[in-house]
Amino acid sequence: MTVTKALFEQSRITPEAEAIVFQDESWTYKELYEKSLKIAHYLVKKGFKKDDIVAQFTLNSNLFMAIYYGVQLAGLTVMPVNTKLASPEVEYIFKHSKAKVLIYDEKLQGTLDFPLTGFDEVLTLEKMRAIINTQMETEELPTFDLEEISVVMYTSGTTGKPKGVMLSHRNVLETAEIWSESMEMNEKDRMFICTPLFHCAGSHVFAVPTILKGGTVIIDEAFSPEKTLKKLVETQTTIFFGVPAMYTILLNKPELAAYNFEHLRLFCYGAAPMPYELVKRLKDTFPNVKVQNLYGQTENTPAASSLLDETALIKIGSVGKPLARTEIQLLNSDGEIVPVGEVGEICVKGPQVMKGYLFAPEETANAIRNGWLHSGDLGRFDEEGYLYIVDRKKDMIIRGGENIYPIEVEEVLYQIPEILEAAIVGVPHDVYGEVPKAYVVIKPGKELTEQQVFEYCATQLAKYKIPYEVDFIGELPRNASGKVLKHTLRPKQTT
Repeated sequence: MTVTKALFEQSRITPEAEAIVFQDESWTYKELYEKSLKIAHYLVKKGFKKDDIVAQFTLNSNLFMAIYYGVQLAGLTVMPVNTKLASPEVEYIFKHSKAKVLIYDEKLQGTLDFPLTGFDEVLTLEKMRAIINTQMETEELPTFDLEEISVVMYTSGTTGKPKGVMLSHRNVLETAEIWSESMEMNEKDRMFICTPLFHCAGSHVFAVPTILKGGTVIIDEAFSPEKTLKKLVETQTTIFFGVPAMYTILLNKPELAAYNFEHLRLFCYGAAPMPYELVKRLKDTFPNVKVQNLYGQTENTPAASSLLDETALIKIGSVGKPLARTEIQLLNSDGEIVPVGEVGEICVKGPQVMKGYLFAPEETANAIRNGWLHSGDLGRFDEEGYLYIVDRKKDMIIRGGENIYPIEVEEVLYQIPEILEAAIVGVPHDVYGEVPKAYVVIKPGKELTEQQVFEYCATQLAKYKIPYEVDFIGELPRNASGKVLKHTLRPKQTT
């Protein structure tokens, strides 16, 4: 079984069931499979072979999913590329990956302001639409092994040059099965996706598992508060995913009370911690909707752990327990398991762990040791086996020999009612080496001073953890998955 085989099975068992909804267009499972198949036949007829990479530089749409499945049906490797990257970043990924085919959305033409050399074929979305709407000659499609690479996704590059994560057919299938089980998905679920499909969460945590179970994937181009609220009702959505900032915005919309969300059963969130006040407000506002936290990385397809609804308020700040078929252990710098309550690097083992980094054997060997993926995240377990992310290994601040985990300070800042968002980074200091600095976004219409931040932190934190200074900014820089790009906040000499 592969995810492409699962799509075929759904097209055979429930051909007229609704698979994809995008804008005013709805595709049945039969239509999605047939359109994907036409793309596969086109690529095979053109002579592309196994291990050839197809770069997919497209925005959210129904066609995104047809391309995603079609490339894999052809036995090729699909590489969704972050459409929010700058031209030099996109050019780097194209060249580094040695992709043979480029499929791009004409809306993104402005980003492609460099020579598109190195590709054997460049296809626009207009061409792809012609392919899926034309009767094509059928070609013999190749068979492929579960361990062969089906998807390459480049990491966010939050700590340097992005790396191409190689995911096998088994990785993607196992992740789809793991998440569909965790979220108790079935054929009646209607999954609303407005986060990017080029990101591993949008595709592998939500779209692919929904299709695996025969549900409906409702795709929107992007998050828009008023539009999203309206569509959640109109499309009878049952599951919605957002980063915490999205939930904050939705909960602050006055028109929220006017809508009837009777079909909603599950709110999922990830990419960043959600403060207690926000989780409580979400549960109070939607008493019949469960809340679930999801944790994983591109390198584990992504699937590591999840905090279920019953402990959402009890284990605040936790990313829950390991998912099915998944092991997690915390190791110190000597590779030893740390005692309960102590901080160690989060290491993950399971069928969802990547095959490695593309054209980077040394980095692969450093990341995967004895079958364990070393995540670069620091965490601790409590006595009941719940995992808490303390911070990124690279984000930890050492002030005069004292370790400061930014997330701990950020959680305190989120308790200040006037603060909408906050991030802590380390900045150089002549005496202590480095000290914590706060970047704060204030809620519209609110006022807050640096002194007030200092005074509140002094009641909640050890003196050495209090931010040394506070910068008030309009918004935090984020990547497409919602993670704060802390390296852009740090002074250049410390990166």
